Amino acid sequence: MEFQLSATYYPLSAFSFESPLTGGFTLPGMSDTRGMFSIGEFSRITGITVKSLRFYHEQGLLIPSAIDPQSGYRYYAESLIERARVIVYLRGLEFPLEEIGRILNSSADDGRILDAMERHKSEIEQRIRKLRGVARSLEQFISTERQSRVMMPNDDQVQEKDLAPMLIAGVRMKGRYADCGKGFAKIGRSFGRHISGSAMLLHYDTEYKEDDADFEACMPVKQAKNVDGIAVRDLLATKCVALIYKGPYDQLGPSYEKVLKYVKQKGYTITSPTREVYIKGPGMIFKGNPKNYVTEIQIPIAT
Repeated sequence: MEFQLSATYYPLSAFSFESPLTGGFTLPGMSDTRGMFSIGEFSRITGITVKSLRFYHEQGLLIPSAIDPQSGYRYYAESLIERARVIVYLRGLEFPLEEIGRILNSSADDGRILDAMERHKSEIEQRIRKLRGVARSLEQFISTERQSRVMMPNDDQVQEKDLAPMLIAGVRMKGRYADCGKGFAKIGRSFGRHISGSAMLLHYDTEYKEDDADFEACMPVKQAKNVDGIAVRDLLATKCVALIYKGPYDQLGPSYEKVLKYVKQKGYTITSPTREVYIKGPGMIFKGNPKNYVTEIQIPIAT
């Protein structure tokens, strides 16, 4: 209840109080507490928990009007109610305690209070922008995980399928297959939230090569933009023979054997480039277990 934002509007004058930042006084006897509220009563009135009232006292933010010398009980005068409610209001606006203390003790300087409000509003807006980016990253991760679960068959069965056209951003490379990560990282940095699907590798060679392989690291994107070293183009629709494999990349060989045997048995003609779609693989931070990587081999065929 304490930090729920109230719809109450507080004029600037409500943020200035004559109460000292620290203090309170010790009473010689209990009879002097007449007209004051116990900490429990004050808690009910203000909606602040007893635990928080004690903490605010320790922080010098809301000082009791009196403290019983024998019991240590705190007592609050009626004049502190408004201060307490302003604290609740500011906490509902996500103000840190240190800033609340400065506002409450700003000596009725409306300009300083407004500056604090505007500064805090800018900080909140910046946090919102950052959290939106976090939400997009989470959604992309969740979408990839869901896709891998949906696409994973009971066993690695060869199938024929039609591939729809898609807009891709690609980095053409020559070298070792393991270098493709650099291309994916470049696309990820440049296109970010515009990436719309799983990473894929296009193979332009008709054979396995160790050091001078010709391949292209690609990612589907929602829209095109000019970035040095990245080509954005349409990947045409095609028919393909496909197989989904689960496991580390260095053990893809038997799956390729299975797909290529099927192509030969059917008498199909392979068209270049062939594709590897990484439905589930290592992320930018968490590499994961290679045994759980999911890759779809797609061999385009002439029709």
